[in-house]
Amino acid sequence: MNALQFEALKVALKQDATGYVLTVKIHPDEIPEELLRDFVGARYMMAMVRLNCDEEPMPVKNRVQKAGMLCRNVHFQAWCKEIFHVPETEAGATKAIYEACGIESRTELNGKQKAKEAFDQLVQRFEEWRDKDVPF
Repeated sequence: MNALQFEALKVALKQDATGYVLTVKIHPDEIPEELLRDFVGARYMMAMVRLNCDEEPMPVKNRVQKAGMLCRNVHFQAWCKEIFHVPETEAGATKAIYEACGIESRTELNGKQKAKEAFDQLVQRFEEWRDKDVPF
């Protein structure tokens, strides 16, 4: 997978009839040339990590939100298919999370201690699987 990497600052967030519009500011030395050359309207899969004052990633504390984001991630869906033998879809990934964490609803990920621990282990296993093929 080819990924563009750069640091950006959130400048604005607004909503229109079709969704949210996120505006970011990228330093001229940081912006990838490919991004400048792509046409307006080009589609991207985004992954964003908020940085703290020590330039370290800030963890996502809302497991319900993270589970939802993961289930829409095509790489997570592929991993779930490989590990849990579920369809490579958002519904399949959701089913895998429910089974691995012993839950019936994602909202339980923020309440039940065992579910929290199981989810955190699941995410760690996925990240180890994903990172083994990432060249950077």
